[in-house]
Amino acid sequence: MNTPLRVNEALLIAHRAFQPFQCVAWAPQDGTGELNFSVVDRTNTRLLGRTQVSASAFTDPAKLESLLQQSRAELNQQGYDLEPWQMSA
Repeated sequence: MNTPLRVNEALLIAHRAFQPFQCVAWAPQDGTGELNFSVVDRTNTRLLGRTQVSASAFTDPAKLESLLQQSRAELNQQGYDLEPWQMSA
Protein backbone atom coordinates (compact mmCIF):
# COMPACT_ATOMS: atom_id res chain seq x y z
CA MET A 1 0.00 0.00 0.00
CA ASN A 2 2.24 2.82 -1.30
CA THR A 3 -0.42 4.98 -2.96
CA PRO A 4 -1.29 8.15 -1.02
CA LEU A 5 -4.60 7.90 0.80
CA ARG A 6 -7.52 10.21 0.21
CA VAL A 7 -9.09 11.79 3.26
CA ASN A 8 -12.16 9.54 3.11
CA GLU A 9 -9.96 6.43 3.00
CA ALA A 10 -7.96 7.62 6.01
CA LEU A 11 -11.18 8.28 7.92
CA LEU A 12 -12.52 4.79 7.20
CA ILE A 13 -9.25 3.22 8.29
CA ALA A 14 -9.24 5.23 11.53
CA HIS A 15 -12.85 4.30 12.21
CA ARG A 16 -12.01 0.59 11.91
CA ALA A 17 -8.88 0.91 14.05
CA PHE A 18 -10.76 1.84 17.22
CA GLN A 19 -13.64 -0.63 17.22
CA PRO A 20 -15.73 -1.18 19.31
CA PHE A 21 -15.42 2.54 20.10
CA GLN A 22 -16.29 5.46 17.84
CA CYS A 23 -13.67 7.49 16.02
CA VAL A 24 -14.80 11.03 15.23
CA ALA A 25 -12.70 13.09 12.83
CA TRP A 26 -12.83 16.69 11.75
CA ALA A 27 -10.66 19.21 9.95
CA PRO A 28 -10.09 22.57 11.62
CA GLN A 29 -11.08 25.50 9.42
CA ASP A 30 -7.67 27.13 9.81
CA GLY A 31 -6.37 25.87 6.47
CA THR A 32 -3.53 23.76 7.90
CA GLY A 33 -4.74 20.56 6.24
CA GLU A 34 -4.67 18.66 9.52
CA LEU A 35 -7.25 16.22 10.83
CA ASN A 36 -8.25 15.71 14.43
CA PHE A 37 -9.25 12.23 15.56
CA SER A 38 -11.13 11.67 18.81
CA VAL A 39 -12.02 8.26 20.17
CA VAL A 40 -15.19 8.23 22.25
CA ASP A 41 -17.19 5.53 23.98
CA ARG A 42 -20.17 4.00 22.22
CA THR A 43 -22.57 6.47 23.83
CA ASN A 44 -20.52 9.47 22.66
CA THR A 45 -20.35 10.74 26.24
CA ARG A 46 -16.75 10.00 27.22
CA LEU A 47 -13.63 11.07 25.36
CA LEU A 48 -11.05 8.26 25.45
CA GLY A 49 -8.30 9.83 23.36
CA ARG A 50 -7.47 12.56 20.88
CA THR A 51 -4.83 12.88 18.17
CA GLN A 52 -4.00 15.65 15.72
CA VAL A 53 -2.71 14.32 12.40
CA SER A 54 -0.86 16.31 9.75
CA ALA A 55 -1.87 16.00 6.10
CA SER A 56 1.39 14.22 5.32
CA ALA A 57 0.65 11.61 8.00
CA PHE A 58 -2.95 10.84 7.09
CA THR A 59 -2.22 10.55 3.36
CA ASP A 60 0.83 8.29 3.88
CA PRO A 61 -0.36 4.75 4.66
CA ALA A 62 2.77 3.81 6.66
CA LYS A 63 2.64 6.99 8.78
CA LEU A 64 -1.08 6.63 9.38
CA GLU A 65 -0.67 3.00 10.42
CA SER A 66 2.11 3.91 12.86
CA LEU A 67 0.05 6.72 14.37
CA LEU A 68 -3.02 4.52 14.75
CA GLN A 69 -0.99 1.68 16.28
CA GLN A 70 0.50 4.14 18.78
CA SER A 71 -2.93 5.50 19.69
CA ARG A 72 -4.30 1.97 20.06
CA ALA A 73 -1.40 1.05 22.36
CA GLU A 74 -2.08 4.11 24.53
CA LEU A 75 -5.76 3.17 24.84
CA ASN A 76 -4.82 -0.42 25.69
CA GLN A 77 -2.47 0.86 28.42
CA GLN A 78 -5.39 2.85 29.84
CA GLY A 79 -7.39 -0.38 30.08
CA TYR A 80 -9.59 -0.08 26.98
CA ASP A 81 -10.08 -3.33 25.10
CA LEU A 82 -9.99 -2.80 21.33
CA GLU A 83 -10.90 -5.35 18.69
CA PRO A 84 -8.01 -6.84 16.68
CA TRP A 85 -7.04 -4.61 13.76
CA GLN A 86 -4.60 -4.48 10.90
CA MET A 87 -4.08 -1.78 8.32
CA SER A 88 -6.07 -2.01 5.11
CA ALA A 89 -7.55 0.60 2.81
